[in-house]
Order: sequence, then structure tokens, then C-alpha cells
Amino acid sequence: MSITGSIANALSGLNATSRRAEIVSSNIANANTEGYGVRQLDVSAATVAGGGSGVRIDGVTRLIDNGIIQDRRLADASLGDSTTRASFYARIEHAIGTPEAPGSLTGRIANLEASLISAASRPDSEPRLQDVLNEARGITTHLKTASDEVQTLRREADQAIASDVKRLNQGLQQVREINISIAATQARGLDGAALQDQQQRIIDSISSIVPIRQVPRDNGTVALFTTGGTILVDGKAAEIEFTPTGIITPDMTVSGLLSGLTINGNPVDTSSSNSSMRGGSLIANFEVRDELAIETQSQLDAVARNLVERFQSPTTDPTLGPLDAGLFTDTGVAFDPLNEEGLSARLEINALTDPQNGGEIRRLRDGLGAIIPGNVGNATQLQRLATALQDPQTVVSGGFSPTARGMTTLVSDLLSSYGTARQAAEADVAYGNVQYETFKTLELQAGVDTDREMQELLLVEQAYAANARVLQTADELIQMLIGL
Repeated sequence: MSITGSIANALSGLNATSRRAEIVSSNIANANTEGYGVRQLDVSAATVAGGGSGVRIDGVTRLIDNGIIQDRRLADASLGDSTTRASFYARIEHAIGTPEAPGSLTGRIANLEASLISAASRPDSEPRLQDVLNEARGITTHLKTASDEVQTLRREADQAIASDVKRLNQGLQQVREINISIAATQARGLDGAALQDQQQRIIDSISSIVPIRQVPRDNGTVALFTTGGTILVDGKAAEIEFTPTGIITPDMTVSGLLSGLTINGNPVDTSSSNSSMRGGSLIANFEVRDELAIETQSQLDAVARNLVERFQSPTTDPTLGPLDAGLFTDTGVAFDPLNEEGLSARLEINALTDPQNGGEIRRLRDGLGAIIPGNVGNATQLQRLATALQDPQTVVSGGFSPTARGMTTLVSDLLSSYGTARQAAEADVAYGNVQYETFKTLELQAGVDTDREMQELLLVEQAYAANARVLQTADELIQMLIGL
């Protein structure tokens, strides 16, 4: 080989070594950077006229394990789904109140029963009758507060959907724009690894909203789909639309006054069982707004109805007419079975018993329809009220089983169902966390290995020294020839 050829080979080697050192340094510097893919310099032997001509740089390869990344993103979506449901169940359980919590619904029912028994032992005592009234009013307040919490959860879910849609649209548009940049960069023969890092971070940022599958396309670009087959990005970014609602009432549904979801103008099924986008926080929030919260409201209304009907019966209070309201009323009037929706939020104490509203507290003892005061020592009506509270009765709405039960048992069953659902959802959250962290650890293990990179740096130094020695030797030979 000629001296000129040797110099050319050595210079190409130095150039490759310099680029290799740059890549190793970048790998080490970004060992803890989210979304960073390990770089590897691709080189091959250059040939000219069939002979060796140094080293040719073929490009830079970004080394990632797409399988692990896909699994980690799906785990992130699953975690977003289970976390949303667990939060809902925990707040409903808190609104109803666990038995040991002060002011729980079961505790208020027990207190009302105790106050009725106490008043029956001294029917002439107005303070004891006042205790009955206060405990009854406490139940109506509690049910109204629980109903308000359900609608608050629906409103928050509606706002969360709007936020998820906004983030998703922004992320999908950014992925589309980066696709364009990556394709243009590769067309010019430049390194697009940094753009691919940014692309991965953007996709990761929306992976908890919907379960995403990434599919490679030409020129380093990607397409995104949900696991149910909905196209999110493929050339163009999907346009997802949703209109949030400021105020939500129990009668509002997605088929009525609440907004659904559209993709490119086409309606999307948002049900938790059939949606092609289910599995992340977006559809989980729809589930809270349109399924779980509506079911909860229905059960609270069923409890309120059962309570009203126990005291609205002429059997409980013989002084009542067939159309008269009992101790518990629907906004002051008798309950109409055709108007159950939202009853828990409208529940009120009958004004006939409330001195603050022009009523007489003695009606708790004498009967709501008693025109004149009765015998102050007669506890029969108070005993009927206490018996009505705990007599086994069938709950005719709310999806409860047909088993007859007392009021305390009914509320306990309601609370138990939400406690069980919360525990199941929290178990899903715990499993999702473990799954996510496992895939995240595997992803990091497949990332930058600083020990290997340091070894690579030593090889770079050796290669640099070898090429430099070739140039030095060539220089010495040239000096010898000039000296001749």
C-alpha cells in the first residue's frame, strides 16, 4: 500500500473514531434520560477499485427493545384505568361512611333507631322528640351530601375527559410533526435519533390515556393505533373532539345533554365493555361519568325511596291519608314512585314535625295527621316508627337483590358493595404498578450500560492511538524521502 493510501486509511479511521467517541460520550451522558435510545455507530470497510480504502461510516443505529416499550405503555394505560376506578370507589365509600367513621350513614340510621326507642320510653319529653327530629334530618343531609358527591365525581370525570382529549390531540399532532422531521432528516442522510427520542417521550406521555400500539413505517416514521384498532396517527393525526359540561345533574346522560366522543367527526363507543379505546384513563373517566356514577345515584335513590316508603305507609302512621307524605318527603310532598331519579338529593323532613317551619314536634308522638294533641304518655306511634325502620322489606329498585332487609342492613349492604369494589380496584392498581415497574426496569436494563460504554471508550482510545501512529509513521517516511 502506498504512503498516500495509508494516510487516507488512517484519516478515515480517525474520523470514524472521533464519531464513535462522540456517540459513546452521548450514551454515557444520557444514561438516565427518559426516552433515550442507545446509539451505535455502524461502520464497514470502504473499497476503491476492489482494494481497501479505510473505514466508511454507514450511519447511527438507535438500539431499543420495542417489545418491552410496548408492554410498558400498555401497563401504563392499564394503571390509568384502574387508578381512575379505585379513586371513584374510595370517594363513594367515604361519602357513605364506613361504620367506624363518625357521622356515617349506618351510624345515623342506628342513631335514629336509638332516639326513637329513647323517645318511646319518655314520649312526653320534647328534648327526646327533638333528638328524633335531628337524627332524621341528619339522614336526609347525609344522603343529599352523598348524592352531591356523585354529581361532583361525574363533573370531575367530564373535566378529566376534556383534559385527556386535549393532551391526546396535542400529542398525536406532535407525533405527526416529528414523523415529518424524521423522514426529512433521513432523506438528507442525517442522524434522526434525537428526534426519535423526542417522539418516544411524547408517545409515553399519552400512553396512560389510551392503550397505544406503535407500528413502524417508511423512513423512520411510525403509526399509532389503539389495541382495539382505532387509528390515532397514520400519516395524518386523528382529530378527537369532546365538549365538556359545566353542570351535571342526575338526569343528564350521554344520550341526552352530555357530550360523547368523536374521532374525525365519527361517533365513538365510549362504553367500558365495547369501546375500541378502552383500557386507559380516557374511557375509565367515561365509565365513571356514564356508568359507575349513574349506578351509584340509582342505589342512593333506592335507599332514599325505601326510607320514605317505610314512613309513608298508613300502617306506620294511621293518621296519614293515602296521598299524604310521611316523616321523610320528596321536597316536602309525598313521594311519587314514578319520580325516583335524584330522590336522595331532594329528601326533606316533613315540615309538620318541624317547629322551625311552623310544625309541631308532638306530631312525632301523636301522628303526622293528628289535628289535636294526644296523650303525652302514649308511645304507640313512636314504637311504630322504630319498628318501621328495621322491619325487613324488599328493595324494589337500584339493582339490589330481592332479599327483604331492615334499613341498617340495606345501608350496610350498599357500603359493603363499594368497599369490595374499592379493594378489587386497588388490587388492580397494585398489580398495575408492579407490572409497569417491571417493564420499566427491563427497559432500563436494555438501555445504556455505562460499564460497557466505558470499555468502548477504551477501545476508541486504542483505535485513535493506532491511527495516529500510522500517520506518524507516514510522516516519518515522507521526511526520510525528502531527506534523500
